[in-house]
Amino acid sequence: LAAVIRCKAAVAWESGKPLSIEDVEVAPPKVHEVRIKVVAAGVCHTDWEYLYEAEKGMKFRPFPLVLGHEGAGIVESVGPEVTTFSPGDKVIPLFLPQCGECERCESAKTNHCRKNWANTQVGVLADGTSRISYQGQQVYQFLGVSAFSQYTVVPHTSLAKIRSDAPLDKVFLLGCGVSTGYGAAVNTAKVEKNSTCAVFGLGAVGLAAVMGCQVAGAKRIIGVDINPDKFAKAAVFGATECVNPKDHTMPIQEVLVKMTDGGVDYAVECVGSPSIMTAAFESTKDSCGSCVIAGWTETGVMNVKVEKILMGRTLRGTYFGGWKSVEDVPKLVNDYMKQKLKLDEFITHSLPLDQINVAFDLLRTGKSIRTVISL
Repeated sequence: LAAVIRCKAAVAWESGKPLSIEDVEVAPPKVHEVRIKVVAAGVCHTDWEYLYEAEKGMKFRPFPLVLGHEGAGIVESVGPEVTTFSPGDKVIPLFLPQCGECERCESAKTNHCRKNWANTQVGVLADGTSRISYQGQQVYQFLGVSAFSQYTVVPHTSLAKIRSDAPLDKVFLLGCGVSTGYGAAVNTAKVEKNSTCAVFGLGAVGLAAVMGCQVAGAKRIIGVDINPDKFAKAAVFGATECVNPKDHTMPIQEVLVKMTDGGVDYAVECVGSPSIMTAAFESTKDSCGSCVIAGWTETGVMNVKVEKILMGRTLRGTYFGGWKSVEDVPKLVNDYMKQKLKLDEFITHSLPLDQINVAFDLLRTGKSIRTVISL
């Protein structure tokens, strides 16, 4: 019978304070749950934002918690009634479930399965408790995942089984950032061949969106970022040119409209800033321009001029790039293995778990795209 596992985890005790490495207990999986050994995890901007800017752009979630929602690992044990996973399977935990049985899972229009959603959003699993504890105190699981722990437990509907030869220290990126940006371009925007695109924000999500535009055959891909250090990397992923809003006196949307003689066909916002969302929307051409919002904020309000949308533009949101998580993540892993999509190029740094606060700083200062945390 599966026993409690003692291991290391990076615990967020309170908002605004660095993470602290603690010895935690991870309980065995309950019914319909799987316990996994996390091998690699990524620090995503949403983790940073929740820790340091929780009051600004996100809804409150209880502390203490273990952050991390982008990871990859190996199944350690399975709970009762789990038939689709076995110990030793390589897996990617998912903050977006796919139960395969609900109305949304049966619809081709959406990937928004809501299995255990209300619970995982506040850091607990189906029975209303977390599987991680510290000296008897419950530690919440961020988005139901907690990739910054050497072991974690997730619902079996929030887990993708991937091929056994996949390198976990690369494919963990498909747990959030790369899937989100790439899907924003290919699934949500449905970028067309020979089109003109603009991608706002050249972090991991934005670079993945650039890659999606290139894969879709866009002829012009304009990267937009206030950090020119990102431009060389953007070119690697397919950006044909890059623009720094700080180099211009007029608003960036006007710069893009002028550059493209009327606006871009597709704009993808990958920052999570309402003012940049407005700029992205207004950079698209009237009559048929399309803007997709991939950047994450839960509390921001976006300003849309009615006339701009009345003239035929489309504004759409995307969550996890529109992918049906359980079935599509293994396909994305296959695409990577066939060299149809890049992953290695996103990883700029590699650090052990006890250096996780350094990884947060690298992200905050714009010095990294993705740091792989090895657990």
